[in-house]
Amino acid sequence: MKPLHTDHWQYYFAKPVSTGIFKFQADDFQVVEDLGYEPCGEGEHQFVFIEKTNTNTAFVAEQLAKFVGLPLRQISYAGRKDKYAVTQQWFGIHAPGVDDFDFSDWQLDGVKVIKQTRHNKKLRTGQLKGNHFTITLRQVVHPEAIIERLEQIAIHGVPNYYGEQRFGVMRLNDMGEVQRGGNLVMAERMVNGETIRHRNKRSMALSALRSWLFNEVLSHRMEQNTFDTVLLGDALVLTGSNSFFINRENEQESQSRYEDKDVCPSAPLWGKGQLATEAKAAEIENAVANEHPEVTTFLRENGFEHERRAIKIWPKELTWQSKGDSFTISFSLPTGCFATSVLRECVETLSPINRV
Repeated sequence: MKPLHTDHWQYYFAKPVSTGIFKFQADDFQVVEDLGYEPCGEGEHQFVFIEKTNTNTAFVAEQLAKFVGLPLRQISYAGRKDKYAVTQQWFGIHAPGVDDFDFSDWQLDGVKVIKQTRHNKKLRTGQLKGNHFTITLRQVVHPEAIIERLEQIAIHGVPNYYGEQRFGVMRLNDMGEVQRGGNLVMAERMVNGETIRHRNKRSMALSALRSWLFNEVLSHRMEQNTFDTVLLGDALVLTGSNSFFINRENEQESQSRYEDKDVCPSAPLWGKGQLATEAKAAEIENAVANEHPEVTTFLRENGFEHERRAIKIWPKELTWQSKGDSFTISFSLPTGCFATSVLRECVETLSPINRV
């Protein structure tokens, strides 16, 4: 199988002319989780709102389980947050009949409990409204170009690409070339017959592979100038919902609804069964899939079912501030969407650290 690259994916506007250092320090990337509801204050599930710095979500869950003396399966969270950042998120502890845990003596580097409460339902993966991001870029070149691009993004949105974190850490080799992400390389090895026994690594590799194929379809639509056009047979996702319907007629009406941000065309998260799309939309998706038969076959064999994901997102609460050579951007995105996909359209981010 040929290597799976990511550097050819199309830009919505054009490749940015601005540059800036991203994640110079931990608080340059801040994330606050929004569940979309308030825990009710009672029930057998203890909810803990935690701030973590340069620490991954799974590790915090493991340490939380050890502290409260419960199996890891009784600790849950709505979503994983970036490691190299300051992030705030909820963790759920299923402890029926147990008094509130006292976290005053819990000491874990880079982690602190902000508040705790109770709820009558389990905190499940994906069960959140979204996340609010505050990003500071440093040593920014051409800040005026970032402002111009952000003004366009506020109106037109951005492609809903899976961000670079999904594919693993990118870093420079000795020749100054960007090496591909580790999760994607691991996925290639699996497709080529290697067995990855570590369950978490295997899961991350499979997610990277499926996400890569989604990005391929999205990029292909931009290349074919059909990204902002509602096609016959498109699976149109209702804004704020996972529900979709097939555009079989009234294309003009559907186009108007798309321009009003009421619906959005989607691309496949590949798996077993038939594509939901029809006609022209299905032709595009099948054309991309046919270029990568090893990928589609592997995803089907690993039990995935076809799902849909909107191809565009519109950041909300989008604000920015330029001060000296620093530039701060704040916005909110729905769950499962990547802040780096917004940054990609307005600035070329440089990392001060080549992380392994």
